[in-house]
Amino acid sequence: MEVDIARIQLLTRALDQRTNGPEMSDRILEKCNLTRSSIAPPATSYTAHQEALFVRYACDALGDITFAAQTGLQFKSTSSLTAYISKYSRDLRQVMENTSRFHRIIDPALMFNLRLAGNFASIEADWKDAGFARYHRRTEFLMFAGLSRMRALTQTDFFPIEIRFQHEVGANQKKFQKLAGCPVLFGAERLEIVIAPSALDLPVPTYDPNLRAHLLEYGERVLAERHSPDQKLRAQVEGLITRSMPGTVINADEAAANLGMSPRTFARRLKDEGVSYRDIVDDLRCDLAQTFITNGMPLSEIAFSLGYSDQAAFSTAFKRWTGQAPSTFRSRLDFPKST
Repeated sequence: MEVDIARIQLLTRALDQRTNGPEMSDRILEKCNLTRSSIAPPATSYTAHQEALFVRYACDALGDITFAAQTGLQFKSTSSLTAYISKYSRDLRQVMENTSRFHRIIDPALMFNLRLAGNFASIEADWKDAGFARYHRRTEFLMFAGLSRMRALTQTDFFPIEIRFQHEVGANQKKFQKLAGCPVLFGAERLEIVIAPSALDLPVPTYDPNLRAHLLEYGERVLAERHSPDQKLRAQVEGLITRSMPGTVINADEAAANLGMSPRTFARRLKDEGVSYRDIVDDLRCDLAQTFITNGMPLSEIAFSLGYSDQAAFSTAFKRWTGQAPSTFRSRLDFPKST
């Protein structure tokens, strides 16, 4: 799954500025199997997974959970087809309608939908590949980048009613709220930016109906020619497990039934991909546990969210995965802050 190269270019520049040089960015690019030259023109895309890892590693290295959101607020423009369609739209309503229709061109892991509900409207995000829901820092980057783009397109500094995330960040919530300048809710039912209905009428000063009509026609052709890649079974399973949380993890037979397979066929298909159901559960739990600890969640809540009977069982599993206790991992998150 490939995404717009402008995003990693922005993230790299922002990290360079925070650390007064390229050394940290270069190390993180290397960990993501990227280089400066691979993200420089004429490159146009890189993978969504590389983006997710870069954002995570950058936040961890800085010891700043809000770095991704901060950088998202700097995302003003891009040369993608969807950006140009939005630029020549009449108002914010058309921008959101266009995003719902064409965003899959630049990020096939995520889709958007304009939702109207009486006294509010929202641009609601949903995962086409639920495996990406685990990457909380990338999710924050994308949502804050969406807010920044709406402000840039309308050339106003409007504020949403609320920004809602499905994951938790503990006591860090106030930091995100300060950045956004509006309420930011974590642990919400939906991933969305909620706005007043009147905001949909905000005009886009660069509106050009002729250019928009031409770009819409071209965008429809691109969508018609683009075939959605077949999602690996592992990604589908990760999505099922993620949606079954918090508090429980579905078993292999339940996962197989959800996917319309017999347990034997399910196990064989996973084996063909070089993995077992238990491997997927352990990998996902380990990854989410580290993210939840970074987010500031209490260990007891993490244990419950990941489907463990008690904190002791979770701690035993975490030590088996990482070689250290959860408390030790948490204490090592006190990174020296970069200036």
